[in-house]
Amino acid sequence: MAKKRKEISYWPHMILGFLIVGITLSYWTVKSASSIPVQESNEYMMKYQQADLNINEILKRKALFDRDYTIQIEAESQMHKVENSKAHKEQRVVVLKPGKNTFVYQVYTRESKEPAADMNVTFLLTRPHTTHDDIYRENIPYKGGKYVVTDINITKPGRYILQLRAQKGDAVGYSEIPGLLQK
Repeated sequence: MAKKRKEISYWPHMILGFLIVGITLSYWTVKSASSIPVQESNEYMMKYQQADLNINEILKRKALFDRDYTIQIEAESQMHKVENSKAHKEQRVVVLKPGKNTFVYQVYTRESKEPAADMNVTFLLTRPHTTHDDIYRENIPYKGGKYVVTDINITKPGRYILQLRAQKGDAVGYSEIPGLLQK
């Protein structure tokens, strides 16, 4: 008599192989994603979550401020090519110096062009995509028609953002200007 040949099914081996590959890729994805540090944004000089929850109120207060006041900075600036940009763009940046820096801001009323002396002014020097090197100053003093931020020590070369928040009553204005410290 002829022997019956036994058929072997490979389906259980394939399912087990796909399961092992899936678990391995899942582990690799979680491990590589957790090794990248996550930095919070500080748009409007507050955490992203706070800005996101209160954006309508922030924009209303900013429009109220912009209707009556303007913010200007007195600083040396230059045109700088934006790197990693698909389009060839240039933007005006404040030139920063290694060591101690001083920033002078003026807040004017729109109608009379008079300096606004009774503002609550806050300053933040930050780097894009990180909050590690932030320098934050509250209650900037008003001296001679200007708000003067002194003793800002900058040591690392690279891009910075100079942020100023001026508040008077319900009106809150923001100024965000890029800065650059070259090597």
